[in-house]
Amino acid sequence: MIREIMQEKNITEYRLSKISKIPYTTIHDICSGKAKLENCSARTVFRLSKALDVPMDVLLEPYMYKRTSFDVFKSTVCHRLKELGDLDFMIEVLEQDNIRVFYERKWFPESLYLLAMLDYLARLNNISLCDKYDDLRRCKLEKTVYPAGILCLAAASGNEKIKEDAKKSAIPEFIRFNIVESEIRNVV
Repeated sequence: MIREIMQEKNITEYRLSKISKIPYTTIHDICSGKAKLENCSARTVFRLSKALDVPMDVLLEPYMYKRTSFDVFKSTVCHRLKELGDLDFMIEVLEQDNIRVFYERKWFPESLYLLAMLDYLARLNNISLCDKYDDLRRCKLEKTVYPAGILCLAAASGNEKIKEDAKKSAIPEFIRFNIVESEIRNVV
């Protein structure tokens, strides 16, 4: 995150060291990943935020959220859908705006999975698509994401056709983003 902000503001490590009055070696260690920003003192984070003209929480945000495996994420989403029902789930997703939040964190599979879920439920319930995410609807994951069960079955049997078949039977709203999903309701 700090590197991206520095690039946006066209600030070098040396310049940031001078502006923030933080030793160059500390700045270099943070930027190279040798030192972790979340382990720095509040004073260091404060000085960096002032020098970069961003709030402290912007610098620390990447360390505040832990990412789970994609299969755990999908399971959690499907359980939430089962708990709330289609319409309340859709309202919650839109109100929380996690589609955009995840996308901005570069959690593309999670972002696009939620968007696919929203679009799929809209189709099932005969609801017009929300245009809030039209820019993201043009995105697609580079590599196809398969459920862990499909990958295990294909690997154990040595049969790649299992993946091809899963892809062919995937829900259109999901496969559009290169996500193989065929069942959202049968969760235990």
